[in-house]
Amino acid sequence: MTYTPPIAEQRFLLEHVVRLGEFAGHNAFADATPDVVDAILEGAGAFAAGEFAPLNRVGDQVGARWTDGRVTMPDGFRDAYRAYVEGGWGTLAGPVEYGGQGLPFTLATVVMEDLGSANMAFSLCMMLTPGAVEALKHHGSEELKRTWLPKLVTGEWNGTMNLTEPQAGSDVGALKTRAVPNGDGTYRIKGQKIYITFGEHDLSDNIVHLVLARTPDAPPGTRGISLFLVPKFRLDASGRPAESNDVRCVSIEHKLGINASPTCVMSYGDNDECIGWLIGEKNGGMRAMFTMMNNARLNVGLQGVSIAERATQAAVHYARDRIQSVRAGGASRDPVRIIEHPDVRRMLLRMKALTQAARALTYHAAGLSDRATLGDTEAKARVDLLTPLVKAYGTDVGVEVASLGVQVHGGMGFVEETGAAQHYRDARIAPIYEGTNGIQAADLVGRKLGLEGGAVLSRLLADIRAEAAGEAELMALVDSCERVAAHLAAAGHDDRLAGSYPFLTMLSVAVSGWLMARQHEASGGSAADPDFLAMKRAAARFFLDQIVPEAAGLRAAAMAPAEILYSVGEESFAA
Repeated sequence: MTYTPPIAEQRFLLEHVVRLGEFAGHNAFADATPDVVDAILEGAGAFAAGEFAPLNRVGDQVGARWTDGRVTMPDGFRDAYRAYVEGGWGTLAGPVEYGGQGLPFTLATVVMEDLGSANMAFSLCMMLTPGAVEALKHHGSEELKRTWLPKLVTGEWNGTMNLTEPQAGSDVGALKTRAVPNGDGTYRIKGQKIYITFGEHDLSDNIVHLVLARTPDAPPGTRGISLFLVPKFRLDASGRPAESNDVRCVSIEHKLGINASPTCVMSYGDNDECIGWLIGEKNGGMRAMFTMMNNARLNVGLQGVSIAERATQAAVHYARDRIQSVRAGGASRDPVRIIEHPDVRRMLLRMKALTQAARALTYHAAGLSDRATLGDTEAKARVDLLTPLVKAYGTDVGVEVASLGVQVHGGMGFVEETGAAQHYRDARIAPIYEGTNGIQAADLVGRKLGLEGGAVLSRLLADIRAEAAGEAELMALVDSCERVAAHLAAAGHDDRLAGSYPFLTMLSVAVSGWLMARQHEASGGSAADPDFLAMKRAAARFFLDQIVPEAAGLRAAAMAPAEILYSVGEESFAA
């Protein structure tokens, strides 16, 4: 089946969740007029459906291919990437002074959702570049920004993130890549990185790697890490890619999914001729990299939404076509389309509700990022709190919805021809990369609950109570979140981490439920399509009446001590 962009849903969220119209009075976003917004929604959807979606299956079946250090993408990918660049889709939220359009990040989020739904693996090439732009914009020298940002903003060159090493997975502080000063302001880089998304490919003329490394005098751990810009090719006097920079792709991984996204093992400085430029302060690499990572984490949460949307569309299409069995209790003895069976409807409505809720949470965070750009300090604090929720809950939803999509297809979902299996395979990486969801939960209880002494969370819960006071189940969940947060704040380290994941889910569902309640209310006075509004109300009610109470049931797990986890030795796990 083809991909149909959910333009009515996106427009509804921009109006009622993001409240994009409130940006119009700010000079920074003065160009985000209703006509421009509509043009972007329509154009991005058409582009994703027309250029990216047709490449989804060949990307999965053929995939990226590695030969002697070079990666070749399947036929059609280079042309589609060129169309993306020429269409200016990468420039939407880029800084104006370096060739961007300076539009709200929320609109770039809409575009990335469409691209991810149409072709999740391919969209990864575009997903990390905006984070590289942000890291350079906020931490790079003026010379670095002038040299590298214009081509990164347009997408003519793509950016990558280089953290992980073979001996240092999620423990970034254990990395060993070295950066030795050359005496002229540059550094000689030497080391190996793994799991580098689009670290090598044939789509663009240059690749700009952002690499974490240690200088010779660096202190141990994360305090001694610096960030460097390391291009695939050094530039000549006119700024064109010229001399190879001793950067090599050693291999690419053979993966469960996202086969059209080359996941590379990268080697830097095999011949001691790899040159890098320091971004930000020496030993300040983690602060600079987190600028990129926070952007990427919001976009990875969005990937969960994207794959959930594609899986839901496929499941609905199949359920409306597939005829099987007589409906139990029905008057007719003729077989019906499976969408008539109650359990299939349950699955489809759950898929719709989860996808819409995760999208609302992600768009809300994107809107807060835009408000922070306009100087709203409360919005900045709230998006910091919500970032681990967006990343973890969005990707959990993507996996659950993709799994339900397989179930709706039945046996046909377990074979590859329908594409439902690919959705599930592609979705499964998202809870792992850009910081596992367990790390997101640890970040929530270890750092984010303590923002302003807990006041950021308190204000969020107060806003939910004020706007959705009539939703009894939601109010019960908010009360439970408040009690669990107080318990975790006073708990020991192990107990806090033991309850972190169920608490993250509780809080994610509470915020998403608030936003779904807002949409349910807004749908009553909307002039949108009646079928769309009927589904909006049904999905919101399903989420509030069935999914919110499920999350409230996690309270016991969130408050359970870690004692049971350590009541047996590691040998017992192998028994």
